[in-house]
Amino acid sequence: MTTLDELRREPNALAAHYTSFRVADRLLLSGHSHQAWPDVAAEGLTEAFADAAEGVDGKWDAAFAKAEEVRAGFREVLVDPRAQLALGASTHDLVVRLLSSWDLRRRPRLVTTDGEFHTLRRQLARLSEEGVELVRVPAAPVATLAERLADEVAKDPDRTCAVLVSAVLFETSRLVPGLSFLAEACRNRSVELVVDAYHALGVVPFSLHDLGLTNAWVLGGGYKYLQLGEGNCFLRLPAHAQELRPVVTGWYAEFGALADERRPGLVAYAEGADRFAGATYDPTSHYRAARVFRFFAEQGLTPEFLREVSQHQVGLLAAAFDRLDLPEHVATRDRETPLGSIGGFLSLHCKDASGLQAALAERGVRTDSRGEYLRFGPAPYLSDTQLEAAMAVLGEVTR
Repeated sequence: MTTLDELRREPNALAAHYTSFRVADRLLLSGHSHQAWPDVAAEGLTEAFADAAEGVDGKWDAAFAKAEEVRAGFREVLVDPRAQLALGASTHDLVVRLLSSWDLRRRPRLVTTDGEFHTLRRQLARLSEEGVELVRVPAAPVATLAERLADEVAKDPDRTCAVLVSAVLFETSRLVPGLSFLAEACRNRSVELVVDAYHALGVVPFSLHDLGLTNAWVLGGGYKYLQLGEGNCFLRLPAHAQELRPVVTGWYAEFGALADERRPGLVAYAEGADRFAGATYDPTSHYRAARVFRFFAEQGLTPEFLREVSQHQVGLLAAAFDRLDLPEHVATRDRETPLGSIGGFLSLHCKDASGLQAALAERGVRTDSRGEYLRFGPAPYLSDTQLEAAMAVLGEVTR
């Protein structure tokens, strides 16, 4: 079992498990966008090829077993052992199926924020061009965001179909408080609640029961902090999902489907999360993800431990940034928000975030930027020395 002290040292205690990505030799502060994969991920890829070569079209029983391993891994992260989880290659695939299951003709109003990731931002904007009423609530101040979203629901509950909001804002790294209050407000008005947990999973403990989200839809994936790579996303279904019939539906949703005696002659759907299934997919990503989930278990990389590591690393980066004493018009950070209210990356508000990102990359520091925000994303395989060196480079490029 790895300890925080072991991770702080140079070289990092986990780095030996990430030799293919050369994490000990590079300053990879792109952890909020794309974390390195442990070497064992390659075992999953090799196993996927071997099962296909041996079973040919008979590989699918093995592939479906891997998919179930991935669901089990996500259930552990959500602390929801009986969660019904539909899997998809991207959260966008799953959002489209979800949107198609709602009666937007009867309730054409959707409430969201102006701080959502592009998956929701773009798709909802396009729907608004086709007549869906879209209400964007300012994400700031985040302390009152849940309350202000609930107020928007109360303004027109009969026409409001859903509220869609992130658990961690992707630009600023701010945790959104009050989700349980918002969930209760939505439930009392029979309004759907969709929580995008992508930027929380693997770096912020996310127990659905503790957060009061057992009746919510939850989107997430493992591309970021869980190190699962592409193609590993999920939609967690609330109990009432069994009443819905997605219009966008793949033939995998027919597996085990039973005719609906109440609606004879209509397209039938399977029970559980399979009613939101798609069609033939590349199972390789699930083999990789299943092996990485096992690696996390072997190394004791629980959500609670990863949160402890992340808070230390983000705090260290923030302190190192403050010591640079940069002019605020060049780069600054939110110093009012306590560390415990920040997700897994340090967000810097910059005059030229993309320019700084490019300059850092030229000097070997990989970061990420969105709009006016430069994001330093640490990861558990980086040492304190590497984090301090990366922030020192920022001082060099700004000078």
